[in-house]
Amino acid sequence: MSLIGQNVTVLGAGVAGLAVARALALRGAQVTVLEQADAVREVGAGLQISPNGAAVLRALGLEEALVAVATRAQAVELRDGLSGDVVTRLDVAGAGYHFAHRADLIALLLDGAREAGVDLRLLQKIDSVDLSGARPAWRNVQGGTGETGLLIGADGLHSKVRLALTGKVAPFFTHQVAWRAMIPESPGVPNVAEVHMAAGQHLVSYPLRGGTMRNIVAVEERRSWVEEGWTLRDDTMDMKLAFAGFSPRVRAWLDQVEDVWLWGLFRHPVARDWFRVQDQGAAVILGDAAHPTLPFLAQGACMALEDAWVLADCLASHDSVAAGLAAYQATRLPRCSRIVAAANTNARLYHLSGVARGVAHLGLRMGSVVAPGAAIKRFDWLYKHDVTAG
Repeated sequence: MSLIGQNVTVLGAGVAGLAVARALALRGAQVTVLEQADAVREVGAGLQISPNGAAVLRALGLEEALVAVATRAQAVELRDGLSGDVVTRLDVAGAGYHFAHRADLIALLLDGAREAGVDLRLLQKIDSVDLSGARPAWRNVQGGTGETGLLIGADGLHSKVRLALTGKVAPFFTHQVAWRAMIPESPGVPNVAEVHMAAGQHLVSYPLRGGTMRNIVAVEERRSWVEEGWTLRDDTMDMKLAFAGFSPRVRAWLDQVEDVWLWGLFRHPVARDWFRVQDQGAAVILGDAAHPTLPFLAQGACMALEDAWVLADCLASHDSVAAGLAAYQATRLPRCSRIVAAANTNARLYHLSGVARGVAHLGLRMGSVVAPGAAIKRFDWLYKHDVTAG
């Protein structure tokens, strides 16, 4: 199906929204992105782009931009949180793993979308989406309304498009909270992601922007509920006290933290229905709107990039919008469900205690000696998958 001249509206100018906007615009669609903020910006945070995500950026013509802003990863180290000792090391040098500041990824995607002719409209906070008529329709908080031929919900955890598709589903609080922070770093540090593990806690850290910054995400199990989202500030002392028993290396990082954010981790079900076809239009979701995931496999951004490519490719390669959207869901639903489940499993493995923790760490140490590289190969299904290969 030709996408030339097709009218598409994307809700949300995050990773998923900007990537799908460029992917569709490069195929000739007339794409408008509606963003609720007064500017496209991202708060300071890091993310990991594994080879499956990098493959999409390459296919979108943005590999050079990625290389310019990202740090090439050398390894991932799993460490005992209390002693700091390395439990196992996963070498990823040369395999296409990157650490990037979220703001830098958003900036390169925004530049790419604009270069492809995408129209970005700011201050468009959507109040509701209506899929009961002939075409997808929406209303913003100012009372303005609009319709489109294809409405794409890249509007995140609290997606209005998903709500219209599937109704409201209450998330499940995992009884885990996460702090995130950035600190200065000295250039020349190894480009290694470190996961420091302890009973009921873990901390992930890696360098960004040529080793001038360090990203920190610290997770703790607790009974008390914490708000979902990235907008709740916390006292740095709370995080420092929570990880006071960790190694001197970790405590030295936390001593430098001046500004910290806290959010509760919730499990949301992968959406059952990702699209709806109407008489004269259709609506579809992708990214966090379709499959929110816990951050324990670092695949949120990569799944969004994969979704964007597959959605555009399916629409372009099928005879109708309905057939294209059906193929998109059939392709993405099993893979995204598997990734979300794997992230849930990591959440448990990082926080083992007692005998189980000792046995697991011993197994990892022995495995790294007996079969080096085997641990990372277990995830070939994830990292070596290239959705742009057809």
